[in-house]
This record gives sequence, structure tokens and C-alpha cells, in this order.
Amino acid sequence: MQHGELKTLLLKGDPEFWPRLAASTRAAREFDELFLLSALRKKAQARHLPVPGVSREKFRVALLGGYSLYPFHELLAHLCEMAGHPCEFWRGEFDNYISEIMDGTGGLYEFRPQAVVLMPSEHRCKYTGHLADARETQRAEAGRVVDSLMELVRGLHDKSQAEIILTNFMLPARHDLGAYRSRTLGADWTFRKWVNFELGLNAPPYLHLCDLEFLAHRIGGLAARDDRAWFESKQPCSPALLPDFAREVAHLIGSLRQAPKKVLVLDLDNTLWGGVVADDGLEGIEIGDTSPRGEAFKAFQKYIRSLKQRGTLLAVCSKNDHAKAAAAFEKHPEMVLRLEDFVSFKANWEPKSDNLRQMATELNLGLDSFVFVDDNPAEIEIVRQFAPEVTTILLGPDPSEYVARLADCRLFEPRSLTAEDAARTEQYRSDAQRQALSATVTDMAAYLESLAMEAAISEFTLVDAPRLAQLINKSNQFNLTTRRRTEAEIHGLMADESQLCFSFRLKDRFGDHGLISVVISQKAGPVMKIDTWLMSCRVLKRQVEDEVLNELMRLARLQGCTRLEGVYLPTAKNEMVRDFYARMGFVLKSESAGARVFELEMDAIQPTLTKIKITRRAYEPS
Repeated sequence: MQHGELKTLLLKGDPEFWPRLAASTRAAREFDELFLLSALRKKAQARHLPVPGVSREKFRVALLGGYSLYPFHELLAHLCEMAGHPCEFWRGEFDNYISEIMDGTGGLYEFRPQAVVLMPSEHRCKYTGHLADARETQRAEAGRVVDSLMELVRGLHDKSQAEIILTNFMLPARHDLGAYRSRTLGADWTFRKWVNFELGLNAPPYLHLCDLEFLAHRIGGLAARDDRAWFESKQPCSPALLPDFAREVAHLIGSLRQAPKKVLVLDLDNTLWGGVVADDGLEGIEIGDTSPRGEAFKAFQKYIRSLKQRGTLLAVCSKNDHAKAAAAFEKHPEMVLRLEDFVSFKANWEPKSDNLRQMATELNLGLDSFVFVDDNPAEIEIVRQFAPEVTTILLGPDPSEYVARLADCRLFEPRSLTAEDAARTEQYRSDAQRQALSATVTDMAAYLESLAMEAAISEFTLVDAPRLAQLINKSNQFNLTTRRRTEAEIHGLMADESQLCFSFRLKDRFGDHGLISVVISQKAGPVMKIDTWLMSCRVLKRQVEDEVLNELMRLARLQGCTRLEGVYLPTAKNEMVRDFYARMGFVLKSESAGARVFELEMDAIQPTLTKIKITRRAYEPS
């Protein structure tokens, strides 16, 4: 949209201004354009033009660095706002970040940041010795730079408990030493590469790297730098790189508040292969190494399989003959993906929006965790209209671009990788077997008995911390409070003796569900207060919630508590547990628009007998 049209909407006070501004922001690539859009946003805010459907609770972000923070912070504020993550910013002084962190000058810690963006000066990342120095000496100096940064970051986190976003260092782009630069760690190019590498490998859970080296590489080293901008106003990079730099930081801030997508749903014809399998037959579709297009489709399937290995669930939603579509995966020798790679396979003639809703129900997942990919713009538009919660990606006509489209969508980037991620598809396929069995039985007790369930309950451990953080930040439906915790905060809970935190693992004869429930509680005199109680919807009606309550009461009694207190904080997605505490025997104590507080006198209730065999309990010797 032209800026003139946006100004007209703004002057008219038309609420349509905001979605149009957001769309223009997503499309903007030049610094001047993005800066102008930011100015229009500020004018709209000054006019108090209401923002429809956006929470105005602001995330507190501190910006520190060895560069001028203007106009970077203007772009960052605008991008966060347009992404639905409005922020309140505190800015440090130019190149004063060490004192601000170590001495607390300028009010950094009074601001109580939830996240800190730290941009250390690249002028402090240089080898000052001789190019011919021993490699061990040069490597030790690089280690000192990394250690000093890590010490600074640790101190900042210890004092603020904030998540830290740290930029690494751009590499020089001038020839200078020529080929010799690769033969010594004393060259700025190799020295900074080594420091960047070590920063990434040694980053603690609360540290998130903004990869400035990578961002500069994407547009070119020479285009990323502007020496005049440095000398005149101490800018961190060129205007050409600044929008991408701000977008990356905004993306990292957003990832602290929003989980990645869970399910990739794929069309088939002209998406996973060229041609139409029902018309062209197995021998007629393009897939494999016999043609450039076939090779491109095969490369796309390989990339999709790599997403599955990282924990993304794969599904098919195609207007197709089911038998012919399935045969392509079963019989075509060049097919990379196979039927067992998908947790849901819907090849029929029903509207794709209906199929997607049915998938969400079957998988016990919200539609907003789905991404749908298709080459047909009409099908994409139908999904956008009738299943608007689903994120859609329209592929172009050239399959050689498909991997790039999916890789750059940024919807499946992992925060961490766990053993559960690799096994996720098998877990959901096992769920289908359990559902098939449940459909054949009429006696629920007999069905639960037949599952041969075993559970291990454990206090929080360092090994489980990445998975605990995943579950806490992804679970929305069976989640009483939807309070989010970072991996670093989980470490803090483990060190706090007043906190009783445990997780629940479940397996049965069909397979291992993995870690599926989390409880965080705190002793407050005679009351054990439940801060967090969440559970994977995949194990609903398996008596897991009964055993979790049994464990809560056991631990509370060991602490000398006589009551449990739980709170339900309503969200748009957790309506299913609105009355959960009441169903479990709790009594409603107070109610307001923002919370329902329940309590349970433990003398009034006995542990529930279940069909789950408990093999381990929390806070007991292994």
C-alpha cells in the first residue's frame, strides 16, 4: 500500500489503518520506508486510534551496546508493535554497556527488563598481538574475549533475571591479508569467526544469539558496512542491513513470547511432486534425479523430512483419490517421504478447511499451531477464509524455490532440541492406535487396564529443563494459568527450596508418551499454592490428572500443609479447564473476571486409585 493511502486512513480514523500498516511493514525492505512507517504508527498512537484485537501489555526490553542505538530502537519498536508484541524500551548510553551492567548505572535494573539486547562493540573483538604468534596464544586471546562476554552476560542475568539477546560480530569484508587470513587466528576475519563460534557453543539457556555475522553474509559483507556511518554517528551497520538487524531482534523477542508452529500440512500434486498422480499415474509424476524439476521436488521432500527430525509433525491435506495418493508414498522408488512420516493423511474431496479442523480435533491441537502449504492460490484463499487460525504459505510455480520459501518462513525454528522432538511423530502415531483400541471397547476400566500404563514422577532436573521449557511455553488448552517460564527460570525454580516442582512421564504398551505433565507449586505456611498445572491433551482421560493430584497431596503433606490452593486464569484457549479444579474436588473460594481461586482441604479427600503403575515418585532417591 502507498504511504498516501495509509495517511488517508489515518486522517479518517479508520481502524483498517492498522492491518494495512502491518502488511506494509511486512513487505518493507528499505530503511527509509520502514522508518516512515514507524512515524505513521506513532502519529496513529498520538491520535489514540484503537488497535483492534491486540493486547497492550508491554514487554520490557533494555537496549545496551557499543553503538548508537538510534534509529535502531525506532525500527525495533515498530517491528515489535506490528508483530503483536508491543515493548517498552530502556536505552543505555553509547559504549557504556560494561558500566551499566556491572555498576547498574543509568537505572538499568530499576527498569526491571524482561529481556536485554546487548550489542558489544566489535572494536573490542580484535587480536592485538602479532600475526605470527603461536596459535595457542591467539586461541587463548579469543577465549578471553568469549569469557569476558560470558561473565558480563552472567552478571547481567543474575542481577536482572532477564533473557539476554547478544549480537555476535560481523566479519571484515576487505581483502587485506588475502588468502593468508585463513592461516592465522590473528586476522580479524578468523579471530571474529572463532569468537562467534565459541559464543554459540557456550551460550547458557537464557542467552539467545542474534547472528549478525549471518545477517551480513545474506546481503554481502560490503553492503552490510558503512564506515562513514560509523565515524559520523557510530551506527552498528549500514542502512541496508539495519532493517534486517532490527527484524532479527524483533523475531527473537517474539520467540520469547510465542511458541513455534507444531504441524506442517502439505498438499500433494505440484507440491510434493510435479504433476497429478490421479491423472499421470506413478510413472508420470516428477520426483527424483531424472529431471531438474524432479530433483527440486526431491530436495523439497528431504528438507521436509529434516523438519520432522527436529520435532515438526507432518500431515497431508489434498484433494485427491486416497488410494492413488497413498500408493505414491508406498510404491514410488524416488519418494523420500513415506506414509509413516505423517501423523494425519487426508486425501479426499472435502474442503481443505474442513479437513484441517478435523485434523486439529484428532491431534488435540489448536488450529493456530498448523501451517498449510499449497501451490494453488484458490485453495490457500479458502483456508484463509474458513480456517483463519491456520498460517498459510502459497508456493510459486518454480519448485527450485520451495525449500527457500519454507526455510525462510521462520515458523519452525527450534529454541532447543530434545529426545522427545525426534520421537514426536511416533508418539502421535501411537495415539492413533490407542484411539482405535478405545473405539472397540465399551468398558473404560478394562480399556485403561489393557493399556498397561506406567508412570515416573520426578522433581525438575537439569537434563529435563529444555523439555520442561518447551511444554510450559507450548501448552495452551490443558493449562490452568498459562504462565510461561524460560529454561533459565526453570533452573531458578530448581534452586529455590520453597518450590516443589515435578514432571510426569507416561508410557504404555503402544509406546512412550514422554514428559507430558508439569506442576509448579510453592509452600506458603499451611497452604501449598499451585502456580502451574499443565498436561498434554494427548493423555486426557487416562487418569493422569488423578495421579498428579495424588502426588501433589503427598508432597504437600510431607511439607506439613493441610490445604491446596489452585487458580484458574482464563485465556482464549484454556476454556476446557475452567471447571477442572471443581471436578477434582476443590471448592471455589473466590471469583473475578480475571481469575477463579479454588482450595482443597486434604483431610476431606483420599488418594484416587488408578490403572497407572507409579515406578518413581518425586524427591525420592532413584
